Amino acid sequence: MADLLLPFQLPFMQMAFAIAVATAVPMALLSCFLVLRGWALMGDAISHAVLPGVVLSYLVGLPIAIGAFVAGFVCAAGTGWLRDNSRIKEDTAMGVVFSGLFGLGLVLYASVPTTLHLSHLLFGDMLGVTWAEVGWAALAGAIVAAALMAFRADLVVQIFDARHARAIGLPVRLLHYGLLALVALAVVGALQSVGIILSIALLITPGATAFLWARRFGPMLAAATGLGFAGAVIGVYASFWLDSAPAPTIVLVLSLAFAASFARARLVERAARRAAP
Repeated sequence: MADLLLPFQLPFMQMAFAIAVATAVPMALLSCFLVLRGWALMGDAISHAVLPGVVLSYLVGLPIAIGAFVAGFVCAAGTGWLRDNSRIKEDTAMGVVFSGLFGLGLVLYASVPTTLHLSHLLFGDMLGVTWAEVGWAALAGAIVAAALMAFRADLVVQIFDARHARAIGLPVRLLHYGLLALVALAVVGALQSVGIILSIALLITPGATAFLWARRFGPMLAAATGLGFAGAVIGVYASFWLDSAPAPTIVLVLSLAFAASFARARLVERAARRAAP
């Protein structure tokens, strides 16, 4: 029994558990809004686009979180501008903007001397975090979660029927860019733990899995939050015994949960069709 509790007793594992939960729970909440909004690719775009901001902020001596947030929001705003001022569809604009910014980030990283480890930026370094970094991730996550809960009703109306939201006087454009800013902030908060590449899984999988279980938005939020928390804890715990990196293990756990939920949903649908007269 003592061996089973060993991961919870080691200081570096305690920090890994803390930052995993601080990152996964708010991103799970956010994933519900993104899945319903059809913005799964937006999370992918922003997560890739933060790289040039990270490198540039390092070069000028600013905290990398500031540069990452600015770059992520520029990606989101640029996508919206292209969509509104050309015939290009939103998904195409996302691909153009985020691939361009990601390429710029890689060129900057390769052309200037830095002590930043590219693998840590791309895939995270959960086992090497400090309590200060845990605190930053928790603060970013708390801001994201608080904003989502404070404007939950307005965001839901805007997501499902933007015309109705505009007709009843809601600030549709502010809600639109506010949600994008929260995505950028969530990705920045996840940089140290799961990195640029794997953060997309936390922005999609919990919400997509909860969507298969819930019929109403409230239960969907609760299910996604529970899944994010459980996936973070189980993933970090399993990585200790598997001798694997925590972030990919968390993603694997969440992916397995989605696969099981999808299989269950298919079985329920087949049973319902057979029972129908």
